[in-house]
Formats: sequence, C-alpha cells, structure tokens
Amino acid sequence: MKTLRKAVLRLHLLCLFFALGSLVWGYNVGILSSVLVHPGFRRAVGYPTASEKGVITAIYYLGTWASYIFISHPISDRLGRRYAALIGIIIVTVGTAFEASVSGPRAYSMMIAGRIISGVGIGMVSTSVPLYQSEVSPAGKRGKYVVLNHVGFVVGLTAGFWVGYGVTFWGNTAYEQYISWRFSLAINIAPSFIFGVGLPFLPETPRWLIEHGRDEEALMSLHWLREESFTNEQIHVELARIRDDVEEYRGSGTSWLTLFRDPNLFCRLWRASLLQFMAQMCGAAAMKYYLPTLLEKLGLSTRIALMAGGIESTLKIGMTVIEMLLIDRLGRRTTLVSGTLAMGFALLINGVLGRVYPDNTNRGADIVCVVFIFVYALGYSMGFGPAAWIFPTAVRARGLNFSASGGSIGSIVAAQVWPVGIETIGSNIYFFFMAINFACIPIILLFYPETKGVPLEDMDLLFRDRQLLGSHDGEGINESAGTTDSGLPKPLNRAAR
Repeated sequence: MKTLRKAVLRLHLLCLFFALGSLVWGYNVGILSSVLVHPGFRRAVGYPTASEKGVITAIYYLGTWASYIFISHPISDRLGRRYAALIGIIIVTVGTAFEASVSGPRAYSMMIAGRIISGVGIGMVSTSVPLYQSEVSPAGKRGKYVVLNHVGFVVGLTAGFWVGYGVTFWGNTAYEQYISWRFSLAINIAPSFIFGVGLPFLPETPRWLIEHGRDEEALMSLHWLREESFTNEQIHVELARIRDDVEEYRGSGTSWLTLFRDPNLFCRLWRASLLQFMAQMCGAAAMKYYLPTLLEKLGLSTRIALMAGGIESTLKIGMTVIEMLLIDRLGRRTTLVSGTLAMGFALLINGVLGRVYPDNTNRGADIVCVVFIFVYALGYSMGFGPAAWIFPTAVRARGLNFSASGGSIGSIVAAQVWPVGIETIGSNIYFFFMAINFACIPIILLFYPETKGVPLEDMDLLFRDRQLLGSHDGEGINESAGTTDSGLPKPLNRAAR
C-alpha cells in the first residue's frame, strides 16, 4: 500500500491546487449574488433596475465567450496550461480591482468594465484548469480528478455566499455600507495571488510537452506524476501512446478547423457545445446570481436569504463529492438525467405554488418553495454541474474553448431573462426553465452516448465508426477512462484504426 501513496498524494494535491483556480471562479459568482442586494452597492451604482442587474450579470459571460473563442486557445496551446491559467488569474485580479473600486457618476460603467475583464480572465482559468487536470490524470481515475474542478467551483460559490452573509453584520453606518461590499469583492484577490504564485513551480502536462517536442521533460513530468504507482515500463508505454497520438494527428494535418470539417470531431463539438448551453439554460447560472433575490420574494429578509444561500451552497459541496465518487461507476448519462429530472420537478413545484398562493399568502407554501430551490441546486450538482468533454490532443484546447462558449451564450440569455421575468410575469418564469429542463432529458438520451473504461487516447477511435446520432458507443460525457487489472492503461487496438 505504501508504494501506491506517493504518486496518488501528489496527484490529489496537484488537482486540489488547480481547483483553487476554480474556487476563484466560484467565489466570483457567489459573492455577486450578495453584492446585488447590498444597499451600499445599490446606492453606489444608482439603484439598478432588474434589466440593469441582468446586464451586470450577463456582461461577464460576454467576456468569457470572447476569451473562449479568441484568447484562451492560442495562449493555452502556445504557453502551456499553467501559464494560460497564470495570465487568466492576473486578468481576473485586475477585473476584481475594477469592480471593488467603482464610485461616482460612472460607477455603473466601471462595474460593467470590471465584469467584462473578470469574464475574460475566468474564461482562461476555467478551460486551462480542467484541461490540466484531465491531462495529468491516469486512465480510470480521470472522472474523479476532473470533478475536483467542480468541487473547487462549488467551494468558492459557497464561500461567496457566506462572506456575503457575514457582510450584512458590517453595515450599520454609511461608511461601513460603503466599504463592506467592496471588501467582499476584493477578498478574492487573496486566493488568486496564492494560485498565481504557485503555478510556475508545477510540472507542465506530458501531452503539451510532447506536442512541443520536449520529450525528455515530458518523461520527467510523467515519471513525477506516476512514480511508485506505475512501473517504469508502464510509464514509458503511456508516454509512447501519448506520442503516437500526437504524431498521428500531426501527420493527418489536423487543425482547429478540423473540428468543423471532420464528421467525427464535429459530432463531439456540437454535442459538447449543446451540453454546456443546456447546463446554463436550465437556469443554473441565474439561480446562482439571483438566489438571494428569489428568497427575498418568498418573504425572507436579506440576511436570512443570504444565510439560506450559504446553506444551499454548502449542501452542494457534499453532493459534488458524492458525484465525484460515483461518476466513474454510474456514468454521466445516468447522473445527468437524474439531476435534470430533479431540477425540472423542483421548478414545477415552485411555479405551481406561486400560482396557487400568489403574493406570499401562504407561509407553508413559501417554505416548500425554499426547500425545492435547494432540491434544484442539488440536482444541478449531481447532473450538469460536473459535465465536461474530452477532445483529441491536437484540438483539445480549442475544442474545450468552443464548447465552453456554448455555456457562455446560455448564461447570457438566462441571466438576462430571469430577473426581468421575475419582475414581469412572477412565478411563471419557473415554468419557462422547467420546460427547458424536461426538454433536455430526451436530448441527452437520444444524442449523448456513454463511455466508461476507455483511455483518453482511445476516445477518437470510438467515434471513427459511430457517426449516427444517439449511438451508445462513442465519445461520451464521462471523462473517465479504463485500466487493466494491473493499473496499466488498456492497450490501444491499432488494427481497428
């Protein structure tokens, strides 16, 4: 047992450290939900309307979309996964400084600028972090390690809610109201600094090093990642398979345009983009930002609403950990469908009770609505929350960026629709997002195949002869991969190519 612990501990610590980047992302989301209802913030930006709040929220995702399409890919491919994350976290810090320093007649414009800048940085961090985690993880364990990315996000989200709750006790005077919400935003600079300082000292992924002809460094990196858990022979076999995969794509003339030209890759691309789009159009992004506002509508005070948001986010950490333990056993289709059913049902209950007991006329109904908001959040953590997609080495960075841009588009739409919908049609807005959740279920079952027990380098092979929509053998929504009983990655059947 002792020989297995060294590399396993290293890998866990490495992925946990990279999850710190996701924590910064999650905190960025969680804290804004409390800032939007803070009296000091509302006064500073001129008491924004529901539509203006929607713009503050949605404009952030315009920044992430621009980053995914134009910035993240070239930096990640040219400088490596670590330095892409480093540049991204520096940009996030600049954006956070803008957000925390807004004042005067241009406060709203400064907030918008800060949100766009933060979005660009988060776009780089949110793609380079899971990319790094997936590329350093051994086959058979990839799902668990990549889900650590979502654990980091949920921990950051939870911290944002609890800090926002704590800030409500620091606002008795005009000065305290002026400074407290700014402090709650600026505190995110601390984990950003720790993450940025540590990145240059970590090993680059073997796959990126192989892509750039640095074979000796790739061997050293892989040996450090697998030391004492795999034999030297197994390490060299894994490195050879990575090299073969890279060389095959180089010889084929593959580029990012191949994502659109190659039917196999395009099948992955549109599925991945649609998955990310659905993950946000189900209402999750809006729920994160407007949860305190929704709870206030149900009669809770601002302080209690923020406390409830903290409790809800804390419960999501537990659900995400459970998901991390089950993902490689159950597969993503099962967890996705189960989570989507839970979300749709929770929204149905909230919509119906809002129609039967309008204007908070029944306290019991309000309590049930709060409970099912929690159910909704747990369903998301079990389903769409950890959803990810893996692309071949040559187009992995660009594929992840393109697919993540689908999530940005969904977030822009949902973040703008939710606050305006609540103001204009009230609880009927729940039916809109309920319908989207239920519509996602047949889409998942028809078009998203399951993959379990397949190494990362073999994902391309599975799609080669499976272009029919709804095939159950193909690149799936489970990042996990398989190993032999000895722990060696399963051999690639080259004859099948």
